[in-house]
Formats: sequence, structure tokens, C-alpha cells
Amino acid sequence: MSILDDILKVKKDEVNKLKSEYSLSSFRDFEFFDFPVRSLKDSLTHSDRLGIITEIKRASPSKGLLKEDFDHIGIANIYMENQTDAISILTDKNFFQGDINYLREIAEFKTTPLLRKDFIIDEYQIFEAKANGADAILLIAETLSKNQIAELTGAAAECGLEVLLEIHSGIQIDKIDFTKNSFIGVNNRDLSSFNVNLGVSRELSEIIPDGVFLISESGIKSRDDIIEIKKTKIKAVLVGEHFMRSDNIGEELKIFKEWCLYES
Repeated sequence: MSILDDILKVKKDEVNKLKSEYSLSSFRDFEFFDFPVRSLKDSLTHSDRLGIITEIKRASPSKGLLKEDFDHIGIANIYMENQTDAISILTDKNFFQGDINYLREIAEFKTTPLLRKDFIIDEYQIFEAKANGADAILLIAETLSKNQIAELTGAAAECGLEVLLEIHSGIQIDKIDFTKNSFIGVNNRDLSSFNVNLGVSRELSEIIPDGVFLISESGIKSRDDIIEIKKTKIKAVLVGEHFMRSDNIGEELKIFKEWCLYES
């Protein structure tokens, strides 16, 4: 059984627990459910550079604990003070040491869109995301059927949330209706082995239709990585581990922004 299989087994149990505690309509009573959302896509759109989603991630199944002095509030403040375009927040507890409360607590003072990053397999998780202050959710094509992608995208639209649909290989492309899912994340990390190959972004950007907003995710940590990404149709990057391992996140983000500038 792969790590992904283990994760999905746990997610099914989590969803069942969520359904035993809440109804879909009860999420509408939460503080943030009726709050207006900030557009993730708009925030990432720049004429002079790649957009940047910074990430709050305490740990990962492949690397273990990423930051000893982890403080989600402090990290979020640093990201916002340095004008990140958006923040991805890991909410998975068992494998990434995240928490849905991280999302809710950061939503209290957000100045930029928040992406709930988790293994979403049910509409309950989408309503929960909106109720806790998310502006967008991640859907992972590898974990969903074509019908599930369509249904969960519809559920997100009902909540007013944007969907970043993540793919890892060309195998998933046939599942996607790009007229409904035109915001695509290309994950360079294989979810079965957790190995990283930045060539995935280049390869998939060549076969995904024009007009789709592409984001490269995972394994991006150097100027050379950004130079290679700029050669593709990709318009933004999602970076987590690089910032989590930095001793000075704010300074590292400033440097990263310079790397992302297009040549004049």
C-alpha cells in the first residue's frame, strides 16, 4: 500500500467523523461562511513576474518535521508583510501535522487569498473550508474520478470558492473539462513515491491547452529552477519546503520575488 493509499483511507474516516458532527447547512452558521472571498487567480496574475503561493507546512510524510520552531501565525504574518500573492495552508493532521484551525486563525487577519490544501474527497470538506475562511481549495485529480472532479468543482462554486485542480502526470488529463477547470496546478512530486522531478512541469505545460492558468508545485528552491519554469507556459509557483527550512523567511521571499521577475 502506498503513502497515498494510507492517506485516502484516513481521509474517509475523517469525512465520516465530520458528517457525524455537522450537517452541510450547519457550516453556513460559521463566522466566515458568508464573508466575501479573495480571488486566488487574480492575485497570482502579474505582467512582470511569476505569481507566488507561499505555503504553511509543518511536516511531510517524506521529509518529516520541516520547522522545529513552527508558528503558523508568525509565518503567515511574515508572508503577508512581504506581500505574498497567496498562502497555501496544510490542514491535514495525520501526515502533514496541519490543522483546520490554522486556516481559521489566519483568516482572522488575512490580507491575501488562502488556499486550503488537503486531500479533499467530499463536499463536506469544501463547506468546512469555506466556513473556516478559505478562498480556494485544492483538488487532486489523482485521487478523484472524472465525475468526482466535476461534482466537487460544482460544490466549491456553490460556496463561492475557486478550485486549484492538481495533476501529476498526463494520465489525469482525460479526466479534466478545461472549460470548467482552467486553473491547474502541476505537482512535480509523485504522490506514490513522493519523489520530485521538475521536468513534470515542463512536460505537462506542453500538452495542457492554451488559456489554462498553470501553477508549478513542489521541489522549487533555486534561481535555476525558476529559470527553467519561465521557459514554459506556467504563470505561478507554489513553494513550501524552501521557505519552511529558511532561517529568515521574509528575506528569502524577497529574493524569490526577484528570481520570479521576467526579463525586460
